[in-house]
Amino acid sequence: MSGAKEDKAKGAANKAAGKVKEAVGKATGSDKTEAKGHAQQAKGEAQKGKGELKEGLKK
Repeated sequence: MSGAKEDKAKGAANKAAGKVKEAVGKATGSDKTEAKGHAQQAKGEAQKGKGELKEGLKK
């Protein structure tokens, strides 16, 4: 897998995992878990953006 595709895939995975953590945190009343979910989603967005940037530089 190319670097750009790998970054985009990892970004999507982190976003999905972050959404799950956020939902679990809300359901259990755990602000800490909910915050971790938000942070992981932000990390996923950054990874996805990095992959898109790499992809754009190749063109």
